[in-house]
Amino acid sequence: MPVSVSPLPTLGWTIADWQRAYREHAADPRALLSPLIGASAGDNAWITPLDEIHLTRQLDDLAARRTAAGSLAALPLYGVPFAIKDNIDAEGWPTTAGCPAFAYAPQADATAVARLIAAGAILVGKTNLDQFATGLVGTRSPHGAVANSFDPRYISGGSSSGSASVVARGLVPFSFGTDTAGSGRVPAGFNNIVGLKPTKGWLSTQGVVPACRTQDVVSIFSLTVDDASLVAAIAGGYDGADPYSRRTPASAPRAWPQQPVLAVPDALEFFGDDVARAAFDHALDQLRAMGVTLRRIDFAPFRELAELLYQGPWVAERFAAVESLWRRDPDSINPVVRSIVEQAARYDATATFNAEYKRAALTRRIQDALAEVDGMVVPTSPSIYTIAELDADPITLNSRLGVYTNFVNLADLSALAVPAGMRTDGLPAGITLIGPAWGDQALAAFGKQWLAKQQLPLGATQRPFTQAQAPATHVDEGASGSTASDPATPSPASGAPQPSSPERAVPAATVIRVAVVGAHLRGMPLNHQLTSRDGVFVEATTTADTYRLYALANTTPPKPGLVRAAQGAAIAVELWDVPAARFGEFVAEIPAPLGIGTLTLADGRTVKGFICEPCALDDAREITSFGGWRAYIASLQTAVQ
Repeated sequence: MPVSVSPLPTLGWTIADWQRAYREHAADPRALLSPLIGASAGDNAWITPLDEIHLTRQLDDLAARRTAAGSLAALPLYGVPFAIKDNIDAEGWPTTAGCPAFAYAPQADATAVARLIAAGAILVGKTNLDQFATGLVGTRSPHGAVANSFDPRYISGGSSSGSASVVARGLVPFSFGTDTAGSGRVPAGFNNIVGLKPTKGWLSTQGVVPACRTQDVVSIFSLTVDDASLVAAIAGGYDGADPYSRRTPASAPRAWPQQPVLAVPDALEFFGDDVARAAFDHALDQLRAMGVTLRRIDFAPFRELAELLYQGPWVAERFAAVESLWRRDPDSINPVVRSIVEQAARYDATATFNAEYKRAALTRRIQDALAEVDGMVVPTSPSIYTIAELDADPITLNSRLGVYTNFVNLADLSALAVPAGMRTDGLPAGITLIGPAWGDQALAAFGKQWLAKQQLPLGATQRPFTQAQAPATHVDEGASGSTASDPATPSPASGAPQPSSPERAVPAATVIRVAVVGAHLRGMPLNHQLTSRDGVFVEATTTADTYRLYALANTTPPKPGLVRAAQGAAIAVELWDVPAARFGEFVAEIPAPLGIGTLTLADGRTVKGFICEPCALDDAREITSFGGWRAYIASLQTAVQ
């Protein structure tokens, strides 16, 4: 049974619920957020919980921010509460990294936190963690082990234990963790929530106490993929103050094919946990039912790289973060954490370079293997243990938990942990989707499809997934009451709107989204004109039902013409994102009578797309009834046979 939580009127709300409360019901942020004060009493998931001083200061700032903005559209997270792991800085809140002797008072917010606050979010507490973010268990803290949200005998996972717990129990819709070896994924898997481990450099680590600075990322826990995606889009982006920050490339993939090919380890290890093995086998069956092709690949280089993180000189990075404290007060460091960081003395500069060469070689093998597939799927964790078992064997059991996580940052990959149902013993099971660097949006797009099929309750709240709705990327000005007939806040547990269709990724300003209808489709003869210019496939969809399609005469290769008509039909198209700097080259290759105009899609979106001059239709064959160029070409091939 899930661990009980304090009754709150907003329990289990997603970002969309908070947005609706303010937009449609003129809710007062103080009325919704004040019950969080004191709700954390006796809850060791928090290190520094919300109090009246912190809340009042933030609400005053929020009111001024709204006045300056003039519209809620500029504050997409207006009044939405969130939590952060206590190794991330927030001005006015102490940072301890789970070690009271290390505590300091930051003078500024971490960049990622500052961006959320600028969007209107309200910080409601700092959360417990494995000290100095060293561990995947959630038990290495002077504040005590954070219990699993489904069974308090079991671990919550770490190091971001508190951040996962407060989301799983519905206290906040999202939280920040950090992830070096799996700390943003293992707790998600153990608590039936989403854990986004973004590409290194997407979310700034400025203002984060480092574990391994070259490998650290700020991670996001949430109840839905939609919420994680929105938060990442707001908090992410280049930060000149972070030397490891990177700019998102325009060619970043935004979706997998409709029937993706996913790699699966050829040798799966569950350390005798047959329940975990059965849960993962069931998840693989569900993926196959969704049209996914699974391909077994050699997992040896992944495992070898995973072992290198703790059995190599990267422990020296962990020591660098705590060296000053270790020299003045070594006994203040958790004994298990101290035994790990002190291994730094085993490595010299030569060993460090040799390990880096090995990392690069293994990474090349891994990336070459993944280049043959769309992504990878692994168990989020091979097993789960009780708190008592971890206390008895803290090193061995912790190392087992990282088999499917430790290699990801070292190999510069992106990852998304998603719920995968319940094990037969009543504990959550999870899978992790893995992609290349900057594959985050493609992972999210598939993760939304996966969770829509799963229909699992949100976290440990027992709230049905069907009541979750994608958040708005902006909030219309309407919370003043002019459109609200009932000022009471909505109750997601009764009558919340049904989920909308999955939110599609919005292209970056550096790309132009174009709809292709014929010879530029995937597998067609001119598709190379897109791919050679770093065009990225986004999705297959249809136009509005106001178009007619024609097979043009005397064109090589054969091409269709699409024209708008008073009476027409929906025509199949593919959407591609083309870098803006290459779009002119692409358009220059389009011969008359074709050109680029603006198309309206079935869902009302407008994009650039192929159109045809009416004069070319005199000797063309109308093929509207086929619904698309691909179906028409298939009919010709059938006729020949």
